[in-house]
Amino acid sequence: MAESGLASRLYRGEAGLDIIGRRKLWFSVAAALILIAVLSFAVRGFSLGIEFAGGNSFQIPASVGTLEQAQEKVEAALASEGGGGEVVTAQKVDGAGTEFYEIRTTELSAEEANAAKVEMAGAFGLNTEQISSNQVSEAWGSQVTSRALLGLVIFVALVMVYLILRFEWRMAVAAVASLVMNLILTAGIYSLVGFEVTPSTVIGFLTILGFALYDVVVVFDKVQENTRGITASNTQTYGEAANLAINQSLMRSLNTSVVALLPVGGLLFIGAGLLGAGTLKDLGLVLFVGMAVAFFSSITLATPLLVLLKNADPRIQAHTRRVLTRRGALARGELTPKGAPRAEEGA
Repeated sequence: MAESGLASRLYRGEAGLDIIGRRKLWFSVAAALILIAVLSFAVRGFSLGIEFAGGNSFQIPASVGTLEQAQEKVEAALASEGGGGEVVTAQKVDGAGTEFYEIRTTELSAEEANAAKVEMAGAFGLNTEQISSNQVSEAWGSQVTSRALLGLVIFVALVMVYLILRFEWRMAVAAVASLVMNLILTAGIYSLVGFEVTPSTVIGFLTILGFALYDVVVVFDKVQENTRGITASNTQTYGEAANLAINQSLMRSLNTSVVALLPVGGLLFIGAGLLGAGTLKDLGLVLFVGMAVAFFSSITLATPLLVLLKNADPRIQAHTRRVLTRRGALARGELTPKGAPRAEEGA
């Protein structure tokens, strides 16, 4: 009984999941998710960190009270200072054995920042030297974004060349489409939930591309193995061989994703949640979301899209017709299981 369970069949690659046969469903789901993400980009936009939106940050010792109390006093200090600054984010940070609150505000001039710092020191009963402040220009974030986009273009170009040389151009197109979907959906989750976009987030986006590519290559390698010389056989279509490859590599992809998500989850929930390391939160969050999406896109988009492209090849179309014709003849009893014409009764 245990040997026939779903888990056992998954490990043996015998689950028989019809991923390719339901490719219209997966394409519809992918299109709907991408539409939601794009609408979120247009309506909600992104919650940009201080490095991208520009602004000021103030570091205040955590001994002054709770985070909420600290935020209220900073808001009051900004209001009394009269510069029109507003608090954007507030978080508790544990660094080098000391806890402090990092309050980020909209961009202030040097005079406004100094005046606000004096007001805060008075409100908290601290010396001005105990409150650190920094100013970040929006131009710095634009520079990071442009370099990240350049890195993305170079990465995609190298991936295309590698996959064309290693497999074929159709696999390259399907793989890149899967990578693009991975980026769009991960960015869409960031936009919908309102996660803050920081330089660590950008680094994480570039990192998940490598993981997503590995996941796709694992499946495509099995597809290539199953479909090598397939047109010389009349027992299996290209789509069926590709679907078998998905079933055979599904458990490997799942195990890889789970093993990768465990340390990233530790980075996110322990490093950021328990230890309060804000940078770890930004990096861990994008890695966790992106790796989870990568597993979905490599299984339900990359290979079905590859089959769609291959089915446009006249050689594959002719082969598929031969396979289906042979099966029809077998079903009608016109052929023996070995493919020979069945002799007429009484002959």
